[in-house]
Amino acid sequence: MKYYLGGLAARERNEKTNRHLAFYLTFVAGAVNAGGFMAVGQYTSHMSGIVSAIADNMVLGKGPLVVIGVSSLSAFIAGAATSAILINWARRRALESEYALPLAVEALLLLIFALSDLVLVQGSHLALLLTIGLLCFIMGLQNAIITKLSGARIRTTHVTGLVTDAGIEIGKLFYHNAPARPDLAPVIADRRKLALLLSLIGLFFSGGIAGALLFSHFGLPVAAVFALPLGLFASFPIVADLKSGRPHRN
Repeated sequence: MKYYLGGLAARERNEKTNRHLAFYLTFVAGAVNAGGFMAVGQYTSHMSGIVSAIADNMVLGKGPLVVIGVSSLSAFIAGAATSAILINWARRRALESEYALPLAVEALLLLIFALSDLVLVQGSHLALLLTIGLLCFIMGLQNAIITKLSGARIRTTHVTGLVTDAGIEIGKLFYHNAPARPDLAPVIADRRKLALLLSLIGLFFSGGIAGALLFSHFGLPVAAVFALPLGLFASFPIVADLKSGRPHRN
């Protein structure tokens, strides 16, 4: 069990660890997205919708909503950029915590979200901006982690891409290869990829249900439930680096 948990955020990756980490992160993304809607009335992983809302609200002259939209988009980008900085910083130093560092940051930020109602006046404009910004930052951070470690083959918050890719594979699955053209390579669906995509879509949906139920009954502190496993996954590579005292590199 220790070897398995430590491998989920390890520098050395394989298809199994990528897939299993993606499963958990996708579930978390669905839950946090639902939690964000419960907290602020807005989904925080849906950048397509946010960009569209910015354009609509600009035309309608709704300045405050434009500010919220731009802040949300900026926070998501900043989260993705932070993830890339941490991963590249650790990679250039050959650290085991290459992917564990942004996971640890995500766990910490989820804990902050869980405790935010203790320090913010809920319902205020400041609380709204900070909460939305925090959640969008987390979603950008997380999506960049799995994008980097999977070579851009897996997304955890970008469900539109997952559904599109699943549709492509389903189209291949039902395509009839005409026998009259044996000179052409047949169209063949990647069934393993399709199964992975459908699993991720299902996990995002399941996470959304779990998040909606838990956040509606217990409030923001539920976010700590999703943060703790992330912190556990990240702890093994980080502790390994601290014990080894790896030399710093530029």
